Amino acid sequence: MTTAKRDTYTPETLLSVAVQVFIERGYDGTSMEHLSKAAGISKSSIYHHVTGKEELLRRAVSRALDELFGILDEEHARVGTAAERLEYVVRRMVEVLMAELPYVTLLLRVRGNTGTERWALERRREFDHRVAALLKAAAAEGDVREDVEVRLATRLVFGMINSIVEWYRPEGPGGRGGAGEREVVDAVARLVFGGLRKAS
Repeated sequence: MTTAKRDTYTPETLLSVAVQVFIERGYDGTSMEHLSKAAGISKSSIYHHVTGKEELLRRAVSRALDELFGILDEEHARVGTAAERLEYVVRRMVEVLMAELPYVTLLLRVRGNTGTERWALERRREFDHRVAALLKAAAAEGDVREDVEVRLATRLVFGMINSIVEWYRPEGPGGRGGAGEREVVDAVARLVFGGLRKAS
């Protein structure tokens, strides 16, 4: 585990360190002592910024959820055919996942053991349902093949996108972890919509 040595901390830099520790140790396996050591500051300094580790968790998962829900308010997610809107949303989900990688990774790993985790899981389900509704609408408009059940297709699409957190690393040779962001976004869109769209 990396330890940061700082004289001062802002809520944002503290949150960034906490997210890394939560990912490495698991939220349940992380104590305030672990956070203090990783940040290189005293526990009392942490309490100067937050009430405890659950507040840090809520801030972290809120950041990921706000970014994801923000996609649904963007113009291209609201205008056009359901299939066009769905493709836009899928592309943006991949972009957000890569831009907010640690925060989305943490969101995908919460298990529901605390009030904050249960809240995050409920919000995730709400987001999933809204994207699933787009897929269902695309099927109703005749743009998606009928031989793939909508709920199954939704789970497979989310499974593909969410798996990116397990292997994508923005750092690496040339600043990339093997594949560039645009390459990943385009590959997901091709695989998803090449398989879902009706053959002309």
